[in-house]
Amino acid sequence: MHGGGKSGRGHKGQRQRGTRPRLGFEGGQTPFYLVIPKYTYNDRHHLRRQYPPLSLKKLQYLIDLGRIDPTQPIDLTQLINARGVTVQPFKRHYGIQLVEEGADTFAAKINIEVQLASELTIAAVEKNGGVITTAFYDPRSLDVLCKPVPFFQRGQPIPKRMLPPEDLARYYTDPKSRGYLADPSKIPGARLELARKYGYVLPDITKDELFQMLSTRKDPRQIFFGLAPGWVVNMSEKKILKPMDEGLLKYYSS
Repeated sequence: MHGGGKSGRGHKGQRQRGTRPRLGFEGGQTPFYLVIPKYTYNDRHHLRRQYPPLSLKKLQYLIDLGRIDPTQPIDLTQLINARGVTVQPFKRHYGIQLVEEGADTFAAKINIEVQLASELTIAAVEKNGGVITTAFYDPRSLDVLCKPVPFFQRGQPIPKRMLPPEDLARYYTDPKSRGYLADPSKIPGARLELARKYGYVLPDITKDELFQMLSTRKDPRQIFFGLAPGWVVNMSEKKILKPMDEGLLKYYSS
């Protein structure tokens, strides 16, 4: 580990039927509503995971108040610190759903990461030249993201984020949902397609002075912007300790 001679320890890892599918099936034995879950807050088919809503109207309000800095990437840490949402990972909360209320008046240019977002919500962000990403966090990673200071005070290495379960993988690999696991080369086409559908001119963010901020994304294993899995944040000495052991580096990068 770098810094002060200290070291941190890593964690151990953790038929189609006939020629035509049955009604409600896309082939095979899995109904489409299980392959593509409904992402409605408190939906009776989705009780295992809850997504407290945050409206675009409230998000704009928090930005106007100065509680959220739109020139910096926004994720759950910033939203919770701004008192915009309350997320309780061990009460079946898996993040937030950014909902479209206030889409017609939303004016901020932002780079935001949420867990769920509707098509109209995505359009409202992108028509202003913004970027939105939907991303999954397992309960442990979500707890660290929501309460970073208590975690850093314990002096533990930042864990690596786990990948989504099978029933969510399709959503987070879809460029139309701006999933964090989607093929990056397909995102521009999906942005253009949505702009044509809703009738707005898609701003060219590569010419924006905030391009670096707008293009910033986390690695799929990363929890915090700017901090990698395996690093230890020493708050008392204001140091960041990084693993040097090859075994740890391999574990945290895998």
